[in-house]
Amino acid sequence: MNQDAPSSEALLGLLDEAFDRKAWHGPNLRGAVRRLTAEEAAWRNGAHSIAEVTVHCAYWKYAVRRRLTGEKRGSFPWKGSNWFALPGPLTADDWRACLTLLVAQHVALREVVAGLSAARLAAPVAPDKPAAWRLIQGVALHDVYHAGQLQVLKGLRKRL
Repeated sequence: MNQDAPSSEALLGLLDEAFDRKAWHGPNLRGAVRRLTAEEAAWRNGAHSIAEVTVHCAYWKYAVRRRLTGEKRGSFPWKGSNWFALPGPLTADDWRACLTLLVAQHVALREVVAGLSAARLAAPVAPDKPAAWRLIQGVALHDVYHAGQLQVLKGLRKRL
């Protein structure tokens, strides 16, 4: 399906609504982690804790940015990829580092998206790959998906 690329302004609005702007759908990603303690962020009922999901989201903001810029692989500030083993027990400083990483990766992605031309947004990021705008849209949807997941985890923890 060949669709016209949204403007960088529209994509920035989408990224921000999914991350830290008021959204019609409820808490965005930043809202889902707001005011959590390290103990709450480390709690798990299944495969991943809130802290692990937070770093995972930071990583995918980095991955999209890297694909948009051609930045070298392996330049993420933390060692690893996708899902990261976090220290246990998670301290308040560790949790703050997770949140700082998430915000920094969001800001860095925004800066790249703001500088993309309409032609670059419409162009594939690599041969046989989707257009740049589709990756940007996808990472915003990724934030919304995980914001909902985190809300469920927080609700489960309260019930147990």
